[in-house]
Amino acid sequence: MKIVEVETVVVGTPWRELTFVELVTDDGRRGVGEARMVNKTDTLVACINELAARYVIGTDPFDVERLAWRAHWEDYGRAGEVTQTALACLDIACYDLMGQALGVPVWKLLGGKFRDRVPAYANGWYQGTRDPESFAEMAKKVVARGYRGMKVDPFGGATAELTPAQLGLAVEIFAAVREAVGPDVALMLEMHGRFTAATAVEAAAAFAPYRPEWIEEPVPPYHVSRMRQVRAGTRLPIATGERVHTVAEFRELFEDGTVDVAQPDLTHIGGFTGLRKLAGWAEAYGVLMAPHNVAGPVGTAANLHFAIACPNYKVLEHFNDFADPWVGDLVGGGYRVDEADGCFGLPTAPGLGVSLDRAVAAAHPRTHAHFNLMRDGWELRNEIDPR
Repeated sequence: MKIVEVETVVVGTPWRELTFVELVTDDGRRGVGEARMVNKTDTLVACINELAARYVIGTDPFDVERLAWRAHWEDYGRAGEVTQTALACLDIACYDLMGQALGVPVWKLLGGKFRDRVPAYANGWYQGTRDPESFAEMAKKVVARGYRGMKVDPFGGATAELTPAQLGLAVEIFAAVREAVGPDVALMLEMHGRFTAATAVEAAAAFAPYRPEWIEEPVPPYHVSRMRQVRAGTRLPIATGERVHTVAEFRELFEDGTVDVAQPDLTHIGGFTGLRKLAGWAEAYGVLMAPHNVAGPVGTAANLHFAIACPNYKVLEHFNDFADPWVGDLVGGGYRVDEADGCFGLPTAPGLGVSLDRAVAAAHPRTHAHFNLMRDGWELRNEIDPR
């Protein structure tokens, strides 16, 4: 089996663009991968095309380690967000082809079944007025949908520091959500790398009475020394890693003990090949895995397969029930969170078990959306920021 063609399709929403890659083999199979690239879709597509022509066409899809090695070593550049995302799309599609060829679901290729059910938490649900009452009502709908956890960024467009009024409102919002959902629903506090270490520590103390499951990305990912300051200043669990794009870049976080929950993005760290290596390393340091997932149905399917096989997996992030719920129609055979227990079930079909519906994709052309987290109202996700 050889890969003879690489096809790319981009689907648009008001706040994100989803890039799908299909690898076509000489025996007629199609393997699919996907990523959501933040604000650089044109760059991603160009990189996919360049890597595919150089390293993918004419190769065996089983040779994923060789593909990753070539993308890193033969290109002789420092791997970053763009390259690692392009590689991830290709790697995921290769695993899909492997599973199809062998007649087994991808999780069997990743170590087999460790669990039957994968707990999920909701994101993208807080699309309303930024006040405590509005957030509380929206949160109740998430719980009614079956979720046992949800993430919330209550900080608006704040950057670096918080005024007393800004911090007060954010705490009131989080407290209202906690009261609305009760003590048993996990609440992940998203900081989006907005803050200085001092501000993050102050905020952590203010939110601690409401028992966040974790504080996420309290400082930018390149401020490793400031993560030590945050670790020293709070007993709350710290999660980070969605903007860390290579396995080696997690070294200081693990060795310094500044991360409790690792959040690499499967679609930004080179796909299954990169994420499997990181999971083993995290396990050696006693760190749990909760990969970042803002992808559509293909990326979510890939994350589900990984979660089934990963021993130190904690929980799977999911946007698609609340942000652009129509994206589920982009594939046949997609997966949904069970309302009975807030979990994804066990995939059984060969490969990823999903196939791209080109007609639905064509009905949602590119939007060239600029998702600006520093803009007030970003959480509404309902209009394209032209800036």
